Amino acid sequence: MTTVGEALISLLEAHGVDTVFGIPGVHTVELYRGLARSKIRHITPRHEQGAGFMADGYARAGGRPGVAFVITGPGLTNTITAMGQARADSVPMLVISGVNATDTLGKGLGFLHELPDQRGMMEKVALLSLRVTGASELPGALARAFALFSSSRPGPVHIEIPTDIMVKPADGLSAALSNAGPPAPERAAIARAAELIATARRPLILAGGGAKKADAALRRLAERLGAPIVETTNARGLMHGHPLCVPASPSLKAVRALMAGADLVIAAGTEFGPTDYDGYGDGGFVLPSNLIRIDIGADQLARRPVTVAIQADCAEAIEALLAAIDPAHSAGEDGHGRAAAARKAAFAELSPAYAAQVCAVEMIRDALPGAIIVGDSTQPIYAANLYYDHDRPGGWFNAATGFGALGYGPPAAIGAALAVPDAPVVCLTGDGGFQFTLPEIAVALDSGAPVIFVVWNNRGYREIETSMLDVGVEPVGVSPAPPDFCKLAEAYGIGAERLADIDALPQALRQARATGLPRVIEVTVV
Repeated sequence: MTTVGEALISLLEAHGVDTVFGIPGVHTVELYRGLARSKIRHITPRHEQGAGFMADGYARAGGRPGVAFVITGPGLTNTITAMGQARADSVPMLVISGVNATDTLGKGLGFLHELPDQRGMMEKVALLSLRVTGASELPGALARAFALFSSSRPGPVHIEIPTDIMVKPADGLSAALSNAGPPAPERAAIARAAELIATARRPLILAGGGAKKADAALRRLAERLGAPIVETTNARGLMHGHPLCVPASPSLKAVRALMAGADLVIAAGTEFGPTDYDGYGDGGFVLPSNLIRIDIGADQLARRPVTVAIQADCAEAIEALLAAIDPAHSAGEDGHGRAAAARKAAFAELSPAYAAQVCAVEMIRDALPGAIIVGDSTQPIYAANLYYDHDRPGGWFNAATGFGALGYGPPAAIGAALAVPDAPVVCLTGDGGFQFTLPEIAVALDSGAPVIFVVWNNRGYREIETSMLDVGVEPVGVSPAPPDFCKLAEAYGIGAERLADIDALPQALRQARATGLPRVIEVTVV
């Protein structure tokens, strides 16, 4: 007899899942029954939040949904923070949990891990939360999740299976595979957009995380139109080094001036969120008046006024635009010059400290070309989110925008390294954030993920301290004493070193990469 728990593993395999992140417990034992003899690799984090962050990093780096197995109650609540981050950044994450036996639900009988309404709680965070009440429902529940991931703006999906259902017979189940994809761009919208492009002389493109798979198409569109491309944080890595690339935050005055001077803005895969467009909270961002917006989600397109809305995958929509533009169309006015001026002025807005921190991030990029850099909320990440040109599409991501979950970097970097084992992976974290999820570094050793953890140690929450001082608040609670990170790494069996000179970082990175093992590099900051 095949049980529901065993069938779950077979069905996940059929959907292309090769890795799950999870911590087993008495409420999920039956979900593990078929795992040992499957092709799916199980990674055990040290905390369920780590499982969620690893699934997030795996999905962002590898382009496939990240999957987490967690127990009922506290296991699932521990994962909510990671799901919140995934929702904010449109990351496909499938969280499969147990739940208490069907006939006990909602009765408040005091069972282990009991919640008043677990699914109701998850519906507030997940895009979709489903309960499997019988074996026959399992293929459909998984099909709905994976169809959502491939056809619309993704995010976290939750499926819960009661403990009494896990052991039910499930012979003969087959996966309900779907070829669901995003809607094709409407011809009328493409034609109207092409008309606007035909008369534009100072076009501009805004690229967000939804466009990170559209590098080639964006490049061709930008060159055809002579349009600078402004990249939000999650779009960094597109068009690296290109003269039309403006790898700078729209929160900067120079970028806002560039936008204001455009007579047409094409926004691809960006939600216009305040952490990208109004990071200083000054209210200075103004939505372009002549706006073509491309997004996979109808709900996103409806949230702000646009001139033309195109619901589609960014790459497909841009290809359709390219095909619709008059072959005789000439490029706009001095796109290279406008981009160069914006880059220069944007970098000049950075404080000397931030400019130096951007240089430190560039050291990492140049020492390990093509690396995936996964960040936490730390000063070099904040600085580089304002201005930094990465060299790999999709290779720069962090939790310092959107939901802003501290402690994201270390586990997400492990997930990224497991998804893309051939790429160098660097986690850039601060001493404060590192302590949120520090035990997860052991997973890098367990799983053979050669992540290089670069710890920016300024002995506290320096960015928050600065924010307090800026508004006249006497700093309180911002100086937690850090441990000896090198000794802790060595206690886990991971090599470590401490650098007092930032100029030594490139060589330390290259040496760490050469070992093929995880390593901690602590940079002490005065």
